[in-house]
Order: sequence, then C-alpha cells, then structure tokens
Amino acid sequence: MGNPIPKDDFTLPKTQTAVIVSDDGTFKVSQDAHVPQLKSDEFYIKTEAVAINPSDTKMLGDFQTKGGILGTDYAGTVIAVGSEVTDVVIGDRVCGATHAMHANRPDRGAFGQYNVSASKIWLKLPAGMSIEAGASLPAGLCTAGQAIRQLGLPLPDAPAEKPKKVLVYGGSTATGTLAIQLLKLAKLIPITTCSPKNFDLVKSYGAAEVYDYSSPGCAELIRKDTANNLAYTLDCITTPESTTFCYAALGRAGGRYVSLDPYSTFAANRKAVKGSWVLGPAIFGDGSSWPAPYGREGDEELRDFGTKLFQVCEDLIEKGELRGHPLRVIEGRWEDVLKGMELVKAGTLSGEKAVVRLVGV
Repeated sequence: MGNPIPKDDFTLPKTQTAVIVSDDGTFKVSQDAHVPQLKSDEFYIKTEAVAINPSDTKMLGDFQTKGGILGTDYAGTVIAVGSEVTDVVIGDRVCGATHAMHANRPDRGAFGQYNVSASKIWLKLPAGMSIEAGASLPAGLCTAGQAIRQLGLPLPDAPAEKPKKVLVYGGSTATGTLAIQLLKLAKLIPITTCSPKNFDLVKSYGAAEVYDYSSPGCAELIRKDTANNLAYTLDCITTPESTTFCYAALGRAGGRYVSLDPYSTFAANRKAVKGSWVLGPAIFGDGSSWPAPYGREGDEELRDFGTKLFQVCEDLIEKGELRGHPLRVIEGRWEDVLKGMELVKAGTLSGEKAVVRLVGV
C-alpha cells in the first residue's frame, strides 16, 4: 500500500455512503460501505457526479457480489495521491471508469463518495468542461475505443491513409456519438442509423450520412449507396434485428461486425463476415469475474491499449475536438442515483445520457 498525501487535514473515513448490492440482490444506499485501500500508484477522488449506463442496471444474479459498490462512470476532484503518482495533483478535476462488480475488488465501484483511479482509465478535465460532462465520458470511450480496435481501424493519433465508410448502427446512443467522432477524427467516414428525430444530433457529431433504420429496405439502400463495398459495421444496439440489419448492409465481400453485447448467432448468417463483441471492463486488463460468456482472463495488451486510448482522448478533449453526449442531469443525493437507474432501465431516454450531479454529499 502507498501512503496517500492528504489535502490539508483530510483523513479518509473507514466507511462511506454508496449504492451497493444488498443481501437480497436489490440495490440500496448504504452509509457503511467499505472504502477501498490506495496503492502507491493510485489516487483518491471525491465523487461529484456519476453517469448511469444500461450495464449498471443489469448487475443482477451471478453478476453480483453482495455488498459490492455499483457504477462505472464518475467525475470529481483529486483529494489524495499515492507516493508514486506524478501525473495528477491534489485539486485536479478528473473523470474515470471503474471495473464494477469485480469479485476480487467489490469496493471499487463508481457510485460511492470516494473513487480510486483504475489503471490509466481516467483523464483530466479541461477548465471549460463541466463535472457532469466529464462523468458521461469514460465508459463510452472504453466501449467505442475497443470496438474500433476490434474492427481493425485506427485511432485519431494514427489516422487512416485512405477514407473508408463505417456504419454505426444506433448512432444517437452515447457510445454511438463518441464512435462517430473518433472515426471521423481518424479520417474515416462514419455513416449511421437512428430515428429521424435524432438526424440533426448525429450530423452535429460528424455523421456523413444518416438513415432511418425503421424504413423498409434501409439495409439494402445502405448496401447500394456504399457500392456493395461496406466492410465495417459497429452495432450499438445489439438485438437480433440490428445484427440482421448490419449483416445485410455489409458488401459482397463481407467484412467485420462488432456489437456491444453478445449477439444472436442465428442472425449472423454470412460466413464472409467476421463477428465479435465488446466487453467494456476488459480494457482494465485485469480479467472479468462475471459469468459466461463475460468471464475473461487478464490481458496486458488490452490494458496498454486503454492507456493509449485515454491519452489520445484527453488530448482531443483538451483541444475541443471530442465531446460527450447530450445530458439529462439529475441533481440530488445518492438516493437519486437509484431513481436515475430506474429511468435508464425504463428505456425512455433518447439522445440523452443520465448523469447525477451530487449535491450536499
């Protein structure tokens, strides 16, 4: 363990308020949640905002560790640093992601008063960015970055030599708008699908062409418009219907399909298409204790990719070239995080990401 350097007379409490998994498997606010220990190369963050992802609401059954802290996305202010930390100082505003519900570290979820930096999956916030906007970024960057990697496409630091069209199915999702931006910044040509009410939204993030996924023959139209040569599809929705659509849109020679969850194999009906799916927490490189098919061994190469990804994205954000999704901000306390989770679970948000700005905690 490292010895944290305190801010003024700051002393880390033994317990904290957090949203945890109760003994009966439900989610609740606890005032007696464990506070994780700090390693010498880590730092503590006082949590000021958290974003709510659909995956946070799905931590049920075998995904759970009783008493574990929920949540992936956080933003806040650095309040103590380990003895080996040189890249942040006390008072810096940062955002980051956690590997929630890892059985070996159940106290390292985002929905608590104090977060601990995980690997290099965090970034400093520029002065002009709100704490709420920062909280909305990390998990989406983890997912979009890994998807681009699995498609065999570059990040913006090493842009493509030749422009290629990439279909982002579900471009008006939080991951979709980040993926569109990263693809365009890498000199690729993102095209996308969404509801007509979100056409202007995805265009504002850089989509070159937008299609109404619900219109008859839409996949065939995309195939025609791409001269039967589309080779890359990123599915941000992952239903049997979205998989079927993406496979149909790919050109004659096939290509690559990447989804954000395990996809239906019966819908993946073309041998010329190489399919895979993204496990967001794999980017930490420490494996996954989640049940099959989500379990993973550790992966140092993926951990290194995560470090590079967040360095690239921090630079883009500082330059104002990469921005987060439109927000639905909820101001409140930890009980309001539970309300936000119900809002996300209901599936009623469209073109917005839910963020809870913690007030008076």
